[in-house]
Amino acid sequence: MKLQEYQSKSLFAKFGIPIPRGRVATTATEARQIAEELGGRVVVKSQVLVGGRGKAGGIRLAKSPKEAEELATVILGMIIKGLPVRKVLIDEAANIEQEIYLGITNDRAARRPVIMASASGGVDIEEVARVSPEKIIKVHVDPLLGLRDFQSRDIAAGIDLPRDSWKEFSKISQNLWRVYTETDATLAEINPLVITKDRHLVAVDGKMQIDDNSLFRHADLAEMRDLDEEAASETEARKYGLSFIKLDGQIGCMVNGAGLAMTTMDIVKLFDGEPANFLDIGGGANADKVAAAFRIILSDKNVKAILINIFGGITRCDEVAKGILVSLDEVKTSIPMVVRLVGTNSEEGNRLLADAKMITATTLADAARKSVLASQGVMEK
Repeated sequence: MKLQEYQSKSLFAKFGIPIPRGRVATTATEARQIAEELGGRVVVKSQVLVGGRGKAGGIRLAKSPKEAEELATVILGMIIKGLPVRKVLIDEAANIEQEIYLGITNDRAARRPVIMASASGGVDIEEVARVSPEKIIKVHVDPLLGLRDFQSRDIAAGIDLPRDSWKEFSKISQNLWRVYTETDATLAEINPLVITKDRHLVAVDGKMQIDDNSLFRHADLAEMRDLDEEAASETEARKYGLSFIKLDGQIGCMVNGAGLAMTTMDIVKLFDGEPANFLDIGGGANADKVAAAFRIILSDKNVKAILINIFGGITRCDEVAKGILVSLDEVKTSIPMVVRLVGTNSEEGNRLLADAKMITATTLADAARKSVLASQGVMEK
Protein backbone atom coordinates (compact mmCIF):
# COMPACT_ATOMS: atom_id res chain seq x y z
CA MET A 1 0.00 0.00 0.00
CA LYS A 2 1.45 3.34 -1.09
CA LEU A 3 1.18 6.43 1.10
CA GLN A 4 0.79 9.99 -0.12
CA GLU A 5 3.71 12.34 0.46
CA TYR A 6 1.98 14.20 3.29
CA GLN A 7 1.13 10.88 4.99
CA SER A 8 4.71 9.62 4.67
CA LYS A 9 6.12 12.85 6.06
CA SER A 10 3.71 12.85 8.98
CA LEU A 11 5.09 9.41 9.90
CA PHE A 12 8.64 10.73 9.48
CA ALA A 13 7.87 13.55 11.91
CA LYS A 14 6.37 11.09 14.38
CA PHE A 15 9.68 9.18 14.38
CA GLY A 16 11.82 12.29 14.78
CA ILE A 17 12.80 13.04 11.19
CA PRO A 18 12.70 16.81 10.53
CA ILE A 19 10.24 17.92 7.84
CA PRO A 20 9.15 21.39 6.64
CA ARG A 21 6.18 23.07 8.24
CA GLY A 22 3.09 22.53 6.13
CA ARG A 23 -0.48 21.32 5.80
CA VAL A 24 -2.79 19.77 3.22
CA ALA A 25 -5.39 21.86 1.39
CA THR A 26 -8.36 20.69 -0.67
CA THR A 27 -9.29 24.15 -1.99
CA ALA A 28 -7.36 27.13 -3.31
CA THR A 29 -8.71 29.28 -0.46
CA GLU A 30 -7.28 26.87 2.09
CA ALA A 31 -3.97 26.95 0.23
CA ARG A 32 -3.82 30.73 0.54
CA GLN A 33 -4.63 30.63 4.26
CA ILE A 34 -1.90 28.06 4.91
CA ALA A 35 0.62 30.07 2.88
CA GLU A 36 -0.18 33.14 4.97
CA GLU A 37 0.45 31.16 8.16
CA LEU A 38 3.79 29.93 6.80
CA GLY A 39 5.05 33.37 5.84
CA GLY A 40 4.14 33.48 2.15
CA ARG A 41 6.96 31.66 0.36
CA VAL A 42 5.74 28.07 -0.05
CA VAL A 43 5.80 25.04 -2.34
CA VAL A 44 2.45 23.84 -3.70
CA LYS A 45 2.65 20.07 -4.23
CA SER A 46 0.04 17.83 -5.84
CA GLN A 47 -0.78 14.72 -3.80
CA VAL A 48 -1.09 11.79 -6.20
CA LEU A 49 0.59 8.39 -6.04
CA VAL A 50 2.72 8.69 -9.17
CA GLY A 51 6.23 9.81 -9.97
CA GLY A 52 7.10 12.75 -12.19
CA ARG A 53 4.78 15.23 -10.48
CA GLY A 54 7.26 18.07 -10.94
CA LYS A 55 7.72 17.41 -14.67
CA ALA A 56 3.93 17.36 -15.06
CA GLY A 57 3.61 20.78 -13.41
CA GLY A 58 2.24 19.37 -10.19
CA ILE A 59 4.91 20.94 -7.94
CA ARG A 60 5.32 24.72 -8.05
CA LEU A 61 7.02 27.41 -5.97
CA ALA A 62 4.83 30.29 -4.81
CA LYS A 63 6.38 33.53 -3.57
CA SER A 64 3.21 34.88 -1.97
CA PRO A 65 -0.13 33.65 -0.56
CA LYS A 66 -1.91 35.06 -3.62
CA GLU A 67 0.36 33.10 -5.96
CA ALA A 68 -0.15 29.99 -3.82
CA GLU A 69 -3.89 30.35 -4.30
CA GLU A 70 -3.50 30.75 -8.06
CA LEU A 71 -1.21 27.75 -8.37
CA ALA A 72 -3.46 25.61 -6.17
CA THR A 73 -6.41 26.49 -8.43
CA VAL A 74 -4.49 25.14 -11.43
CA ILE A 75 -3.00 22.07 -9.73
CA LEU A 76 -6.26 20.97 -8.08
CA GLY A 77 -7.81 20.72 -11.54
CA MET A 78 -5.04 18.54 -12.99
CA ILE A 79 -5.01 14.87 -13.99
CA ILE A 80 -1.50 13.45 -13.58
CA LYS A 81 -0.90 10.09 -15.26
CA GLY A 82 -4.60 9.31 -15.05
CA LEU A 83 -5.06 10.27 -11.39
CA PRO A 84 -7.06 13.35 -10.33
CA VAL A 85 -5.41 15.82 -7.95
CA ARG A 86 -7.79 16.23 -5.01
CA LYS A 87 -5.31 17.60 -2.45
CA VAL A 88 -2.24 19.81 -2.42
CA LEU A 89 0.44 19.97 0.25
CA ILE A 90 1.49 23.50 1.12
CA ASP A 91 5.01 23.34 2.53
CA GLU A 92 7.27 26.09 3.75
CA ALA A 93 9.95 26.59 1.09
CA ALA A 94 13.42 25.45 2.17
CA ASN A 95 16.66 27.32 1.50
CA ILE A 96 18.43 24.43 -0.20
CA GLU A 97 22.19 24.12 -0.45
CA GLN A 98 22.51 20.41 -1.30
CA GLU A 99 20.12 17.56 -2.13
CA ILE A 100 20.70 13.95 -1.02
CA TYR A 101 18.85 10.69 -1.58
CA LEU A 102 18.25 8.33 1.37
CA GLY A 103 16.05 5.24 1.29
CA ILE A 104 15.50 1.77 2.70
CA THR A 105 13.88 -1.14 0.90
CA ASN A 106 13.97 -4.95 0.76
CA ASP A 107 16.74 -6.67 -1.18
CA ARG A 108 15.19 -10.03 -1.98
CA ALA A 109 18.40 -11.42 -3.47
CA ALA A 110 20.34 -10.64 -0.26
CA ARG A 111 17.34 -11.61 1.92
CA ARG A 112 17.66 -8.51 4.05
CA PRO A 113 16.91 -4.78 3.97
CA VAL A 114 19.28 -2.43 2.17
CA ILE A 115 19.81 1.25 2.94
CA MET A 116 20.81 3.34 -0.07
CA ALA A 117 22.13 6.88 -0.31
CA SER A 118 23.39 9.17 -3.03
CA ALA A 119 24.74 12.69 -3.26
CA SER A 120 22.58 13.00 -6.40
CA GLY A 121 19.25 13.61 -4.69
CA GLY A 122 16.12 15.26 -6.00
CA VAL A 123 15.97 13.13 -9.16
CA ASP A 124 14.67 9.62 -9.88
CA ILE A 125 16.99 7.20 -8.13
CA GLU A 126 16.29 4.68 -10.94
CA GLU A 127 17.83 7.11 -13.43
CA VAL A 128 20.90 7.59 -11.22
CA ALA A 129 21.24 3.80 -10.94
CA ARG A 130 21.05 3.45 -14.72
CA VAL A 131 23.42 6.27 -15.67
CA SER A 132 25.81 6.45 -12.70
CA PRO A 133 25.44 3.39 -10.45
CA GLU A 134 28.71 4.22 -8.71
CA LYS A 135 27.02 7.25 -7.17
CA ILE A 136 24.71 5.06 -5.07
CA ILE A 137 26.05 3.72 -1.78
CA LYS A 138 24.37 0.52 -0.56
CA VAL A 139 24.63 -1.06 2.89
CA HIS A 140 22.76 -4.21 3.88
CA VAL A 141 21.28 -4.27 7.36
CA ASP A 142 20.99 -7.34 9.57
CA PRO A 143 17.34 -7.23 10.71
CA LEU A 144 18.29 -8.76 14.07
CA LEU A 145 20.91 -6.10 14.81
CA GLY A 146 19.34 -3.12 13.07
CA LEU A 147 21.20 -0.21 11.51
CA ARG A 148 24.48 0.31 13.36
CA ASP A 149 26.13 3.70 13.97
CA PHE A 150 29.23 2.75 11.98
CA GLN A 151 27.04 1.91 8.98
CA SER A 152 25.48 5.39 9.06
CA ARG A 153 28.95 6.92 9.21
CA ASP A 154 30.14 4.73 6.33
CA ILE A 155 27.21 5.95 4.23
CA ALA A 156 27.86 9.59 5.13
CA ALA A 157 31.52 9.20 4.12
CA GLY A 158 30.55 7.34 0.96
CA ILE A 159 28.43 10.20 -0.35
CA ASP A 160 30.98 12.84 0.73
CA LEU A 161 28.59 14.42 3.19
CA PRO A 162 30.12 17.43 4.98
CA ARG A 163 31.60 16.28 8.29
CA ASP A 164 29.53 18.74 10.33
CA SER A 165 26.34 17.00 9.09
CA TRP A 166 27.33 13.45 10.01
CA LYS A 167 25.76 13.43 13.47
CA GLU A 168 22.41 14.72 12.21
CA PHE A 169 22.53 12.38 9.21
CA SER A 170 23.17 9.41 11.49
CA LYS A 171 20.18 10.32 13.65
CA ILE A 172 17.91 10.66 10.61
CA SER A 173 19.15 7.33 9.21
CA GLN A 174 18.40 5.58 12.50
CA ASN A 175 14.94 7.13 12.65
CA LEU A 176 14.23 6.16 9.05
CA TRP A 177 15.18 2.60 9.98
CA ARG A 178 12.74 2.76 12.89
CA VAL A 179 9.83 3.99 10.79
CA TYR A 180 10.66 1.36 8.16
CA THR A 181 10.62 -1.56 10.60
CA GLU A 182 7.89 -0.42 12.98
CA THR A 183 5.35 0.22 10.21
CA ASP A 184 6.19 -3.01 8.30
CA ALA A 185 7.19 -0.93 5.29
CA THR A 186 8.68 -2.29 2.08
CA LEU A 187 10.00 1.16 1.17
CA ALA A 188 10.85 4.28 3.16
CA GLU A 189 12.44 6.97 1.03
CA ILE A 190 13.51 10.59 1.43
CA ASN A 191 14.18 12.26 -1.89
CA PRO A 192 15.50 14.79 -1.43
CA LEU A 193 16.96 15.04 2.03
CA VAL A 194 18.31 18.57 1.85
CA ILE A 195 21.07 20.44 3.59
CA THR A 196 19.76 23.94 4.15
CA LYS A 197 21.87 27.08 4.05
CA ASP A 198 21.87 27.15 7.86
CA ARG A 199 23.40 23.61 7.82
CA HIS A 200 20.39 21.56 8.91
CA LEU A 201 19.01 18.40 7.29
CA VAL A 202 15.31 18.37 6.32
CA ALA A 203 13.21 15.73 4.54
CA VAL A 204 11.38 17.86 1.97
CA ASP A 205 9.81 14.88 0.20
CA GLY A 206 8.91 11.38 1.33
CA LYS A 207 7.59 8.12 -0.02
CA MET A 208 6.47 5.01 1.84
CA GLN A 209 5.00 1.66 0.86
CA ILE A 210 3.46 -0.59 3.51
CA ASP A 211 3.22 -4.37 3.24
CA ASP A 212 -0.50 -5.09 2.69
CA ASN A 213 -0.18 -8.33 4.66
CA SER A 214 0.75 -6.38 7.80
CA LEU A 215 -2.21 -3.99 7.80
CA PHE A 216 -4.11 -6.05 10.38
CA ARG A 217 -1.47 -4.78 12.81
CA HIS A 218 -1.76 -1.16 11.65
CA ALA A 219 -5.38 -0.02 11.60
CA ASP A 220 -4.24 3.60 11.55
CA LEU A 221 -2.21 3.02 8.39
CA ALA A 222 -4.96 1.01 6.70
CA GLU A 223 -7.21 4.07 6.96
CA MET A 224 -4.71 6.03 4.84
CA ARG A 225 -5.30 3.90 1.72
CA ASP A 226 -5.94 6.01 -1.38
CA LEU A 227 -8.74 4.34 -3.36
CA ASP A 228 -8.09 6.56 -6.41
CA GLU A 229 -4.79 4.75 -6.90
CA GLU A 230 -6.19 1.21 -7.19
CA ALA A 231 -8.73 -0.42 -9.48
CA ALA A 232 -12.32 -0.52 -8.17
CA SER A 233 -12.29 -4.30 -8.64
CA GLU A 234 -9.32 -4.61 -6.24
CA THR A 235 -11.16 -2.54 -3.64
CA GLU A 236 -14.23 -4.77 -4.00
CA ALA A 237 -12.14 -7.95 -3.77
CA ARG A 238 -10.58 -6.82 -0.51
CA LYS A 239 -14.04 -6.60 1.09
CA TYR A 240 -14.46 -10.34 0.56
CA GLY A 241 -10.93 -11.33 1.52
CA LEU A 242 -9.98 -12.20 -2.06
CA SER A 243 -6.44 -11.90 -3.40
CA PHE A 244 -7.04 -10.05 -6.67
CA ILE A 245 -4.85 -8.02 -9.02
CA LYS A 246 -6.24 -6.54 -12.21
CA LEU A 247 -4.20 -7.09 -15.37
CA ASP A 248 -4.59 -6.07 -19.01
CA GLY A 249 -5.45 -9.39 -20.67
CA GLN A 250 -8.69 -10.91 -22.00
CA ILE A 251 -8.98 -14.19 -20.05
CA GLY A 252 -10.45 -13.90 -16.57
CA CYS A 253 -8.96 -16.46 -14.17
CA MET A 254 -10.62 -17.81 -11.02
CA VAL A 255 -8.35 -20.22 -9.16
CA ASN A 256 -7.86 -21.44 -5.60
CA GLY A 257 -4.32 -21.17 -4.29
CA ALA A 258 -1.70 -18.56 -5.19
CA GLY A 259 0.71 -21.07 -6.69
CA LEU A 260 -1.97 -22.67 -8.84
CA ALA A 261 -3.20 -19.20 -9.87
CA MET A 262 0.28 -18.20 -11.09
CA THR A 263 0.68 -21.52 -12.88
CA THR A 264 -2.69 -21.03 -14.57
CA MET A 265 -1.66 -17.57 -15.77
CA ASP A 266 1.64 -18.94 -17.11
CA ILE A 267 -0.08 -21.72 -19.06
CA VAL A 268 -2.60 -19.26 -20.50
CA LYS A 269 0.38 -17.30 -21.84
CA LEU A 270 1.92 -20.54 -23.16
CA PHE A 271 -1.11 -20.83 -25.46
CA ASP A 272 -0.71 -17.19 -26.59
CA GLY A 273 -3.39 -15.80 -24.28
CA GLU A 274 -3.15 -12.98 -21.75
CA PRO A 275 -4.67 -13.24 -18.25
CA ALA A 276 -7.01 -10.43 -17.24
CA ASN A 277 -6.30 -10.87 -13.55
CA PHE A 278 -4.66 -12.76 -10.75
CA LEU A 279 -7.37 -14.16 -8.48
CA ASP A 280 -6.94 -16.56 -5.59
CA ILE A 281 -10.26 -17.36 -3.89
CA GLY A 282 -8.34 -19.09 -1.10
CA GLY A 283 -8.91 -22.31 0.76
CA GLY A 284 -12.38 -23.10 2.09
CA ALA A 285 -14.10 -20.50 -0.08
CA ASN A 286 -17.89 -20.67 0.24
CA ALA A 287 -20.52 -19.97 -2.38
CA ASP A 288 -20.89 -16.28 -1.42
CA LYS A 289 -17.15 -15.66 -1.77
CA VAL A 290 -17.05 -17.43 -5.12
CA ALA A 291 -20.04 -15.42 -6.33
CA ALA A 292 -18.26 -12.19 -5.39
CA ALA A 293 -15.13 -13.31 -7.25
CA PHE A 294 -17.18 -14.14 -10.31
CA ARG A 295 -18.93 -10.75 -10.28
CA ILE A 296 -15.57 -8.98 -10.06
CA ILE A 297 -14.24 -10.86 -13.10
CA LEU A 298 -17.41 -10.13 -15.08
CA SER A 299 -17.14 -6.42 -14.29
CA ASP A 300 -14.00 -6.22 -16.47
CA LYS A 301 -15.08 -5.23 -19.98
CA ASN A 302 -11.84 -6.57 -21.44
CA VAL A 303 -12.68 -10.16 -20.45
CA LYS A 304 -13.56 -12.32 -23.47
CA ALA A 305 -13.47 -15.71 -21.73
CA ILE A 306 -13.27 -17.04 -18.17
CA LEU A 307 -11.09 -19.91 -16.99
CA ILE A 308 -12.16 -21.54 -13.73
CA ASN A 309 -9.48 -23.86 -12.38
CA ILE A 310 -10.28 -25.40 -8.99
CA PHE A 311 -8.32 -28.11 -7.24
CA GLY A 312 -10.59 -29.24 -4.41
CA GLY A 313 -8.64 -29.82 -1.24
CA ILE A 314 -9.93 -27.59 1.52
CA THR A 315 -12.07 -25.84 -1.08
CA ARG A 316 -15.06 -27.96 -2.11
CA CYS A 317 -15.82 -28.07 -5.83
CA ASP A 318 -19.60 -28.16 -5.22
CA GLU A 319 -19.38 -24.89 -3.22
CA VAL A 320 -17.51 -23.28 -6.09
CA ALA A 321 -20.16 -24.49 -8.53
CA LYS A 322 -22.95 -23.08 -6.35
CA GLY A 323 -21.19 -19.70 -6.24
CA ILE A 324 -20.87 -19.65 -10.02
CA LEU A 325 -24.57 -20.44 -10.47
CA VAL A 326 -25.55 -17.71 -7.98
CA SER A 327 -23.47 -15.20 -9.94
CA LEU A 328 -25.01 -16.25 -13.26
CA ASP A 329 -28.45 -15.62 -11.79
CA GLU A 330 -27.39 -12.12 -10.71
CA VAL A 331 -25.25 -11.12 -13.71
CA LYS A 332 -26.41 -12.34 -17.09
CA THR A 333 -23.52 -12.85 -19.47
CA SER A 334 -22.72 -14.47 -22.79
CA ILE A 335 -18.98 -14.72 -22.07
CA PRO A 336 -17.75 -18.29 -22.66
CA MET A 337 -16.49 -20.16 -19.61
CA VAL A 338 -14.08 -23.05 -19.32
CA VAL A 339 -14.27 -25.08 -16.12
CA ARG A 340 -11.84 -27.55 -14.62
CA LEU A 341 -12.93 -28.99 -11.28
CA VAL A 342 -10.71 -31.65 -9.73
CA GLY A 343 -10.71 -33.00 -6.18
CA THR A 344 -13.15 -32.81 -3.28
CA ASN A 345 -16.77 -33.14 -4.47
CA SER A 346 -15.72 -32.54 -8.09
CA GLU A 347 -18.38 -34.93 -9.42
CA GLU A 348 -21.12 -33.01 -7.59
CA GLY A 349 -19.67 -29.71 -8.78
CA ASN A 350 -19.58 -30.83 -12.40
CA ARG A 351 -23.14 -32.13 -12.10
CA LEU A 352 -24.37 -28.75 -10.84
CA LEU A 353 -22.70 -27.01 -13.77
CA ALA A 354 -23.81 -29.54 -16.39
CA ASP A 355 -26.81 -27.44 -17.48
CA ALA A 356 -24.94 -24.10 -17.47
CA LYS A 357 -23.54 -24.64 -20.98
CA MET A 358 -19.95 -24.36 -19.85
CA ILE A 359 -16.92 -25.80 -21.60
CA THR A 360 -15.31 -28.49 -19.47
CA ALA A 361 -11.70 -29.62 -19.32
CA THR A 362 -9.85 -32.39 -17.50
CA THR A 363 -6.30 -31.02 -17.56
CA LEU A 364 -4.95 -27.53 -16.97
CA ALA A 365 -3.32 -27.42 -20.40
CA ASP A 366 -6.61 -28.40 -22.04
CA ALA A 367 -8.47 -25.76 -20.01
CA ALA A 368 -5.97 -23.03 -20.94
CA ARG A 369 -6.06 -23.96 -24.64
CA LYS A 370 -9.87 -23.97 -24.71
CA SER A 371 -10.12 -20.64 -22.88
CA VAL A 372 -7.75 -18.97 -25.36
CA LEU A 373 -9.73 -20.35 -28.28
CA ALA A 374 -13.00 -19.27 -26.64
CA SER A 375 -11.67 -15.73 -26.23
CA GLN A 376 -11.11 -15.72 -30.00
CA GLY A 377 -14.63 -16.95 -30.72
CA VAL A 378 -13.70 -20.60 -31.31
CA MET A 379 -15.84 -22.90 -29.18
CA GLU A 380 -14.92 -26.47 -28.24
CA LYS A 381 -16.77 -28.95 -26.09
